[in-house]
Amino acid sequence: MNAGTAAALRWEDAADLGELREGEVRNVQVAGEHVLLVHLPGGEVRAYQRQCPHQKTLLADGDFDAEAGVLVCMGHLWEFDLRSGVSTNPAGCPLYAFPVEIAGDRVRVGVPQDGLQHYHRGQGARTPGMRRRHP
Repeated sequence: MNAGTAAALRWEDAADLGELREGEVRNVQVAGEHVLLVHLPGGEVRAYQRQCPHQKTLLADGDFDAEAGVLVCMGHLWEFDLRSGVSTNPAGCPLYAFPVEIAGDRVRVGVPQDGLQHYHRGQGARTPGMRRRHP
């Protein structure tokens, strides 16, 4: 969960773990929240806001390098480390992270019950010469 968040959580089923392949990113809706699920190599599952903080492009439509853990947004090539949610280019525009738990064969996402929008917006310019989409 993001630092400073103290709201009570409601845990909701988001996906069947067996249907979420390692290296896959997927858009889901959980209790009214739009969420990007990420199944990292090695088995860890993360959940973030599903839209880029830049111009709300769907992140699951981007180019995900599972081994590096880096997703490149198709909109303007912004880059995010999906192991941590940190933006790598430009810096300073992290993704909102939802807590995740695995309960049996279900992926569950903790949705804060604070009445707020769980989405970070960011301004910035991509630094030229960084990662490019795979051919």
